[in-house]
Amino acid sequence: MYYVYFLRSLKNAKIYSGYSEKDPKERLLEHDAGANDWSRNNGPFELAYFESYYCKTDALHRENFYKSGFGRKIRDLILGAVSATG
Repeated sequence: MYYVYFLRSLKNAKIYSGYSEKDPKERLLEHDAGANDWSRNNGPFELAYFESYYCKTDALHRENFYKSGFGRKIRDLILGAVSATG
């Protein structure tokens, strides 16, 4: 399985969009541990949303979409809907 996920910083509410072959909850722990410079400077995080894919190519395309200008608007709409229901 492949995943596209959004993490929300508990420090400053910034959103991280990522792709992984690992379970999103496992990636959350890695980001909280400071997996990269951005994570070290903006963590800790909460897992805000994720999507599952069988095809790696589809997941990578979706991640790239969410990092585009229009994709960020869609991402924000998704996060708004998820936070309104949860």
